Amino acid sequence: MTIRPPEGGKAVSIDFREIAPAGSNATMFGKDPSTSLFGGLAIGVPGELRGLELAHNQYGRLLWKDVVEPVAKLAAGWRVQKELARRIPWLEMFGRKDQIAQEWKDIFAPRGEWLTEGEWIERKNFSRTLQTIAEQGADAFYTGEIAESIVAKIRATGGIMTMEDLASYEVIMYDSLVGTYRGNKVYTTNAPTSGPVLLHVLNMCEKFDFPGEGLTGLNVHRMVEALKFGFAARTEIGDLAFFLNRTARVAEISTKKFSTEKWEMIDEKRTHTADYYGPIFDIPADHGTTHMSIVDKDGMAVALTTTVNLIFGSQVMDPVTGVILNDELDDFSRPGIPNYFGFPPSPYNYPAAGKRPVSSTAPTIMERPDGSFLLAVGGSGGSRIFGGIAQVILGSDWGRDIGQSVESPRVHDQLAPAEVSVESTFPTDLVEALRVRGHNISLFDINDGRCEIQAVMAGEDGYLYAASDSRKNGIAAGY
Repeated sequence: MTIRPPEGGKAVSIDFREIAPAGSNATMFGKDPSTSLFGGLAIGVPGELRGLELAHNQYGRLLWKDVVEPVAKLAAGWRVQKELARRIPWLEMFGRKDQIAQEWKDIFAPRGEWLTEGEWIERKNFSRTLQTIAEQGADAFYTGEIAESIVAKIRATGGIMTMEDLASYEVIMYDSLVGTYRGNKVYTTNAPTSGPVLLHVLNMCEKFDFPGEGLTGLNVHRMVEALKFGFAARTEIGDLAFFLNRTARVAEISTKKFSTEKWEMIDEKRTHTADYYGPIFDIPADHGTTHMSIVDKDGMAVALTTTVNLIFGSQVMDPVTGVILNDELDDFSRPGIPNYFGFPPSPYNYPAAGKRPVSSTAPTIMERPDGSFLLAVGGSGGSRIFGGIAQVILGSDWGRDIGQSVESPRVHDQLAPAEVSVESTFPTDLVEALRVRGHNISLFDINDGRCEIQAVMAGEDGYLYAASDSRKNGIAAGY
């Protein structure tokens, strides 16, 4: 979470990223790689409630109970909305069809068939858990009966988490990472998120005259090349608490000097193989994520990204508490094996006790040169997140308003696999311009919803304009 207090306040970031349980090690998924995706071993110690608690303690105005209780009441029952109806059957498509536990069927298929849009759904156990948290605070989740039930379910499904792992979780709060783009100040999160990489990509793109030249084939190629250098830089990021000797190196990534060195390597005539961009792999060559961007009447802005990683996380649900648990440990690298998103392993991101895995999230807030609020932005979509955020920010260079920037088709290149993944409505002439420069193009339906961006932008007219990505059937709401 990145928070910009009302005018004059210092932007801060809150890291409530999951951590690996104390019993974790680099080879924990070696015998069966699927255990990093499904089951108890994939589950990281959840940090979200502690993060929200800290933000509430620092900036909240309402009572904690008044914030949480309405959510508890909503969880008791509601009508299945369009996006949830689309994703419920994915329990079979993206999971272990023959091992879907009864607790999932009780909620999402109470009459033997998956619920569809408009049907009534109830999560009464989860509602009771939330009501307890509303009355007793976040401690009720990390200690006591709720924690005991969750840990028992994790261990019964092959996990190693303990009560001590939950009780000892700590949030990290720090001054946001700061950069600039075309004179506007950019606040984002630091490692192990991809905030430094986002700034690196923007720093390179800033050196091109995108506003003056417009959206040309050459400029799209330049942007893709910047993304490729960004993904190479991402392989150098890890939990700095475990690599203190790399703190200075990671700090370099977001600087103008570092980006200038990489920018000079951009070849305007052709693209190159992965090794040209300098990734640090140890071998050759988030669908469960949501983002909210919020601005209030006093100018306070929040960009918050939260995730259980893949669709329905680890596909472990504690039937007593109703809590659906993450599979966040798949965001760690596994020696010799790419993760779910196809990203090759980095030696700086192997599992270790108490370690936070690398994330592609980059909740970001921008200010104008005069210090006034400009933009709150972030997204979901695994390894596509920071590239999607960058392209929405670049939308202003192409003369788009925030709605157009969010809805416009995007491209993605993460070095491995060696392809540019292009949304289906991307202009044909621009796709061809990439092909002639040697890019291997892979087209997919824009409605697949592989990356979604949510943003609020201040217009020159004094109004706030909000855009929520239709790829995920998002909505923008005002007060």
